[in-house]
Amino acid sequence: MVGRNPSRWVVQKGAGMRVGVVIAGVLTSVVLTGCGSSGPGNGPSTSGQQSASTTPTIAADAPAGFDPCHDIPAAVLDSEGLGHKPDDANADGSGGVKWRGCSYFEDDGYGVSIRTTNITLPMVRSNSGFVAAEELNIGGRAALTYHDTDQPDQRGFCLLNLEMRGGSLEISIDNPATRKRSGTLASCDIAKGLATKLVPLIPTGQ
Repeated sequence: MVGRNPSRWVVQKGAGMRVGVVIAGVLTSVVLTGCGSSGPGNGPSTSGQQSASTTPTIAADAPAGFDPCHDIPAAVLDSEGLGHKPDDANADGSGGVKWRGCSYFEDDGYGVSIRTTNITLPMVRSNSGFVAAEELNIGGRAALTYHDTDQPDQRGFCLLNLEMRGGSLEISIDNPATRKRSGTLASCDIAKGLATKLVPLIPTGQ
């Protein structure tokens, strides 16, 4: 069935590695800045002091409390026309980035991976490999839609990250125009509609 080709989801693993590279670059910059001379009007700084104040942190694992492979009710899947037999979509990127979840598919419609990740919204915003599309609030949670900078079909593909403690819930939509059931719909509109249905399933505090 169209959409089950694993290569369609390679972009997600690549995105994770890209985020990992950004983190590594930030850490390197912090160390070099700490070891350099101080700016005008400031006293000398140490690498330890600089690292403690500006080094970004990433959670050791993807957020727990919501399992995209088992916690989505059949009624929600049916409302989107998605099948009930998801494919494993776990992945690890460089820099400790992790995704945990599954991919779902609609017959002759869109495909989606729904995964928790330790990538936070600020990490997405600061990543030069992404272009932010829209800042949102969905069910009381901050959310962001965005695309890879090299993604030529921004109507057919969309990423949405929904804020969670220690990371986010990532919804990745694959909806080429050739799909008979969903090809006329904008992928980010699909992502936002699906996110609205998933927010109530995430435990408070997660």
